Amino acid sequence: MTYTREQMVYKDYKLTAVADHEDPNFIFKQEASMLNRSEGYEMLYFINALAKKWEWKNISVVSYNNLERIIRNQVPSNIRTHVGIKRWIELNHNKI
Repeated sequence: MTYTREQMVYKDYKLTAVADHEDPNFIFKQEASMLNRSEGYEMLYFINALAKKWEWKNISVVSYNNLERIIRNQVPSNIRTHVGIKRWIELNHNKI
């Protein structure tokens, strides 16, 4: 399953980034780049990338919604890179 914009919890995202993230150069550069948590397409890409990395299969929309809430509300705001956010979630998922 792929998380879609219509399924996202928050509806106040800006949607100004490019929605096409199929370019391998873009994907490679994303690991170290900063995540703009107010940009809908960046959040959508990141959530789907995490689900793929963690090999989520047959996961409900609720699980994606929870991940979106965690990224937006629980990951400390000083952690801004894709890899940093991923690491924080992996280290803290049992406490959430």
